[in-house]
Amino acid sequence: MNKFIEKANRFLFSQQKNIYASALVVFLMILTSRIFGFLRYRIFASYFSKQELDIFFASFRIPDLIFELLITGSITSSLIPIYLKYKSNQKELNEIISSITNLVLLLLIFFVVINYLFAPIIIYIITPGFNPNEMSQTIFFTRLFLAGQLPFLILGNILISIAQANKFFLLTTLAPIIYNVVIIIFTIFFAHEYHLLSPVIGTIVGSFLFLFSQIWIIFTTKFDYRLIIKKSQGLIEFIKTSIPRIFTIIVSQIDATIDLSLSTLLGAGSYTIFYFAQHLQLLPVSLIGVALGQASFPYLSELYHQNKVGEFKALIIQSLINIVYLTLPVATFFIFARTPLVRLFFGGQKFDWQATVDTATTLSVFALSIPFHSCYYLIIRSFYAFLDTKTPFLVSILGILQNTLLSVFLVVYLKMPIWSLAVSFSMSIITQVVILLYFLNKKNSLFSLSFPTVDLVKIFLINLFSAIIAFTFLKIFDKLIFDTSRTINIFFLLAITGVIFFGSYVFFSFIFGIKQINLLLKLINKLNEMKKQIIESYTTYE
Repeated sequence: MNKFIEKANRFLFSQQKNIYASALVVFLMILTSRIFGFLRYRIFASYFSKQELDIFFASFRIPDLIFELLITGSITSSLIPIYLKYKSNQKELNEIISSITNLVLLLLIFFVVINYLFAPIIIYIITPGFNPNEMSQTIFFTRLFLAGQLPFLILGNILISIAQANKFFLLTTLAPIIYNVVIIIFTIFFAHEYHLLSPVIGTIVGSFLFLFSQIWIIFTTKFDYRLIIKKSQGLIEFIKTSIPRIFTIIVSQIDATIDLSLSTLLGAGSYTIFYFAQHLQLLPVSLIGVALGQASFPYLSELYHQNKVGEFKALIIQSLINIVYLTLPVATFFIFARTPLVRLFFGGQKFDWQATVDTATTLSVFALSIPFHSCYYLIIRSFYAFLDTKTPFLVSILGILQNTLLSVFLVVYLKMPIWSLAVSFSMSIITQVVILLYFLNKKNSLFSLSFPTVDLVKIFLINLFSAIIAFTFLKIFDKLIFDTSRTINIFFLLAITGVIFFGSYVFFSFIFGIKQINLLLKLINKLNEMKKQIIESYTTYE
């Protein structure tokens, strides 16, 4: 029994030693979280109408804005490089991290109080298409999220960032799983009696357990929290690098808020359609782009601080090509299999056929940006690795300005439907990636290395061949074999079509000698190593 506990602890608390192991763990972490997240959406679509879900999702707008400012804007972009820089002196590191944590908490209290008090005015401005009853409910739920959800999520994500700075990725997967499971449970058991209040309370309880599940980080990393805000070089660096990123988030959140406002003008349920399509598009972006970007961040930071410029540039180029190789077929699959995908993920009893069609159309437009959006997260982390948050901020302003102006033009002046917001987003993210690559190359001579242009052409060609084959089979199966009025048959239709498509993609990769196939082999090898560790622990127990 003691040997089992020892081996289990060694596995669960193991540090990932290279970027492939880290990327795989982050991938599995995000995948597991997203599975439960989409199960949550599926249940929502079964218990609540799209009009009701408009209220629920709109209630997250203000809390999400604050969360993005404090976590995405400061912690995730600045804490890891600073942690790595000062980790040789544990006492100084504890003072810096404690000061950063306390500063973030003070800002959190300020933002929560202000937004709680002025919620009626803010909600009135950002949801112009809501009626008085919908606005009243949105205000009430927003205040509950501000006071009951946000503090726990902020503290939990600070702990997770500390864990990832130490290359602990595995146990951090528990937090989002617990969060989603609790919301699902509350919805299933209490929706009939308490209606929309049931997932709201579930969100608050889930947030508390999100934090509680990560307390182990304090003990494992020897972080000694202190109630201080001490002026130091590390705190100054944190503030300096966070400010441009925070402004970037402010601009992007304004853009997201405009999407909410415009969608409420397009009729009841439009925001839910946009929200569902956007989050399904974010699935591969998170699994591949965010996973590789997040996993590569500590390695990029180390290489840059160690002045290994050649390795730094090679890692960026290699990672970008890998992301394109992995995301291009997913984006293509999302386009030609859009309707059965939406029916599988969101086909609840109260999600009608028109909503399905509109969501599928919006998803297909979003899918065009998947490879670019995935590369975006790696590119901005490349800037963060050498503590440059100013360039991504300036570029994001340009991209978001483009997105906002085009969205207003398409919706307000041309009266186009909800999918037009996806057009604006896709064009904006493509513009930002191109400009960021230009500046990254200008700063680091990134493309002075041999760029694998031939590989990119091959990847596009094998993706095209595979898509034609898979789409043909999809149409045959849909009309002649499967009765897609049932969810289980939709699952089998997508599973078989997916196997044909991605199997063809891998086969052609071998035939055409695509080097990126080695990435899949390395990830499979790391997965087998993790499986072996689990089996060894279990066998020891037996």
